[in-house]
Amino acid sequence: MTTCEVCGNDYEMAFEVRAAGETHVFDSLECAAQRLAPICDNCSCRILGHGLQADGQFFCCAHCARQKGHAQLVDHA
Repeated sequence: MTTCEVCGNDYEMAFEVRAAGETHVFDSLECAAQRLAPICDNCSCRILGHGLQADGQFFCCAHCARQKGHAQLVDHA
């Protein structure tokens, strides 16, 4: 069995994700998101959708981007 790098669960159905030249092992999508998903620079939620980016900052939505002074950004809907 393989151990999840987030929660430490030793799980027979663990899976690997390759990202940015590294290989990660997880037992669930929740653990994968916890380790790999970017965090909104305004509200601190994990960005699981497309999100937005400006000046090196990540945002979960246009509202959060506006809160940080990026009025030009719009949601991709």
